[in-house]
Amino acid sequence: MTLDDVRRVVANVEADIASGPIVPTVTPQEIRSYLASRYDFTKPLALDDICADVQRMLRTWQVQVTHPRYFGLFNPSVTLASIIADAVVAMYNPQLATWRTSPAANEIERHTLAWLMGKFGFPADAIASFTSGGAEANLSAVIVALTRAFPEYGERGLRSLSASPTVYLTAEAHHSFSKIAHLTGLGRRSIRTVATDRELKLDLGDLARRVAEDRRSGHAPFMVVGTVGTTGAGVIDPLPELARFCRSEGLWFHVDAAWGGAAIIAPSLRGHLAGIDTADSITCDAHKWFSVPMAAGMFFCRHRDAVGEAFRVETSYMPGKTAGPVLDPYTTSVQWSRRFIGLKLFLALAQHGESGYIEMIEHQARMGDVLREALTRAGWRVVNATPLPLVCFTRDGLVTAKFLAALYQRQIAWMSEVRLGDDAPVLRACITSFRTTASDIEWVVREMGRLT
Repeated sequence: MTLDDVRRVVANVEADIASGPIVPTVTPQEIRSYLASRYDFTKPLALDDICADVQRMLRTWQVQVTHPRYFGLFNPSVTLASIIADAVVAMYNPQLATWRTSPAANEIERHTLAWLMGKFGFPADAIASFTSGGAEANLSAVIVALTRAFPEYGERGLRSLSASPTVYLTAEAHHSFSKIAHLTGLGRRSIRTVATDRELKLDLGDLARRVAEDRRSGHAPFMVVGTVGTTGAGVIDPLPELARFCRSEGLWFHVDAAWGGAAIIAPSLRGHLAGIDTADSITCDAHKWFSVPMAAGMFFCRHRDAVGEAFRVETSYMPGKTAGPVLDPYTTSVQWSRRFIGLKLFLALAQHGESGYIEMIEHQARMGDVLREALTRAGWRVVNATPLPLVCFTRDGLVTAKFLAALYQRQIAWMSEVRLGDDAPVLRACITSFRTTASDIEWVVREMGRLT
């Protein structure tokens, strides 16, 4: 198959999805019965037939997240280059645990991460790695922060500490941190939920109060998490103020920019991320606003030595350390065996260039403004404030669950329900596709008006 053949296949799939339904109607039993009747694995089947059947299942029994009217969670439309990259990686199947095993792949990843690390304002001697997603990147941040704050943690565990470590974030932060507290042994009760202001941003006064109270109570505060683009409302926490507070209190400052971090390259948006350059660590997902297939998270840390100490390991069955300043990925990250995750971002950046990516990101931000304006004209009430293309809205008497059921049944769009703070549920729409147009948005808002 030539590159032109791949282009045609991808273009056909894109066109088919864009002109078809967004939301499936299917039960678990329907799919299970279908699979059981056709695939008992007792005899070989023709690969062409199997692939065609799987594509039919994906086309029929899946929310089409690459549809221009998918206004849901942070699942993007994907670039052609990133699709090709995944196929190339599967063919060569490089193993990135050590530099020596896959020099080219490791250097391509290092080069790509260094570019984005510079955009974040991190120093050249900082360290970064591709991860399975934002949850792994956030886990990495907690492990490294614990190791730096409590040197005995790595060898003797949390039981060796004289005080219980505590982490500070808002209820709007990603809930992966609850799992991480469990996984690391901190315990879910180590998470301190800081109050938010009227715009759902982290409240510095409440943070200071909670840290002081915990210290008086014999706990050991060690980490604060600020978010760039919360999942619920797209909120950006006050990064410069958080950075100053963390420096004054000796706390690790982690910025979870899994979605919103891509805004750092856009001239019209990067000012909203001021202060991110002062973070100790950053999470950013390429499989969100950089529009590549899952899974492609990234972890950035300014403290190279702390990362090395957190993930250090030696064993005779792995090749010896590579000479020079190179660090083998299995000694600097959570993963051991690891896929060539970074090629999809490298290829897409190389094809589109920084200017092309700026246009994609700023286009989606403009479409967020178009959506806000169209909703307001149509009598809806926008209830969140963010420069990012995530809009939460409602109107008097709206029953969100009933409205969404009708929206899906009519195949108008895919949106979700969210509860912001203690308020009643509202509708949440996020522009996740660089293919979404103003015409798509205006049509959706008109059709929504017919449902209320």
